[in-house]
Amino acid sequence: MTGQAGILRTKEGKAMEHHTYYEALVRRDATYEGTFFVGVKTTGIFCRPTCPARKPKAENCEFFETAQEALLASYRPCRRCHPLAYPGDHGTIQRLIEAVEAEPDKRFKEADFRALGLDESTARRQFKKRFGMTFVAYARARRMGLAMKEIRTGKPIIEGQLAGGYESSSGFREASARILGQAPSRFDGQVLRAKWLDTPLGSMLAIADDQLLHLLEFVDRRGLEREIEQLRQKARAVIVPGESPVFGQIEAELRRYFKGEPVSFQTPLMRYGTPFQRRVWEELERIPSGETISYQELAIRIGQPTAVRAVARANGANQLAIVIPCHRVIRTNGDLGGYAGGLARKETLLKLERTQRGLDEG
Repeated sequence: MTGQAGILRTKEGKAMEHHTYYEALVRRDATYEGTFFVGVKTTGIFCRPTCPARKPKAENCEFFETAQEALLASYRPCRRCHPLAYPGDHGTIQRLIEAVEAEPDKRFKEADFRALGLDESTARRQFKKRFGMTFVAYARARRMGLAMKEIRTGKPIIEGQLAGGYESSSGFREASARILGQAPSRFDGQVLRAKWLDTPLGSMLAIADDQLLHLLEFVDRRGLEREIEQLRQKARAVIVPGESPVFGQIEAELRRYFKGEPVSFQTPLMRYGTPFQRRVWEELERIPSGETISYQELAIRIGQPTAVRAVARANGANQLAIVIPCHRVIRTNGDLGGYAGGLARKETLLKLERTQRGLDEG
């Protein structure tokens, strides 16, 4: 579970939740519909709690609050229980899902919806109402999931691993390559390593070379697919699953951070961006843990008091979450403002840091 409700889960809490959900799965308990989805590691599919299929062993299950989380963790929807369908959709959602499976690398446009006999705005509304994301976002999450599968397993996916179900293996290979790049054997540029990191507040993606951390983001971050593609282009690199000495350092620092220990992040960073963006990011690192400032104050601190909007854009362009603490910037009126990782996470991170410093008001 990724903790989208803004709750940092302990190991004990996760174990209890896993047990409760697994028991509900075995019972096919309909009262848990909408509460969780289950991903089955041995098959690569995800199901609803009432799926009629034979139940997997508990150790082969992982549970997700949303369909998007399951997709990003590389699971595909079950063909028996149709976890993305709901009563009254008249097959619309299932048709769209099958269209993605048939052509996962396709960027769907209005003409593609018409070819399926569907109205684009209706399809978007149905997906948004049911899953909190549009169909386009679903297709993007599915592509990202295949790229993430390589990263989670720590090795490239071979064609045989894609042959199950109704996937197009060549299409998914192309979809993954679009995000991560071609295989190193066909590429003469830099090779970056990627690793999936589990944290109490959700899974994160780390990308690094042998010396510097290039990216650290929550895997469900808005716009992550585009961000990875842009990183690859800037670095003139291909991204492959693997290890780097950098990962050990950032994992250790994140463990201490989420335990509530004071942490001064020392992992060496690769800072892309314009000189203006880098000035903003450097100033972000000067904000003490447990404190917040406004976008206006941030603009003043870098000597650009009228550049509030540009400062906000630079803040949003940060691709090193937590380490460069863009979550410590809020609106002048005290509202949280934006956060690509989700406002619930931003609120939880700020509360964690206030607690670290003994500043928690609750």
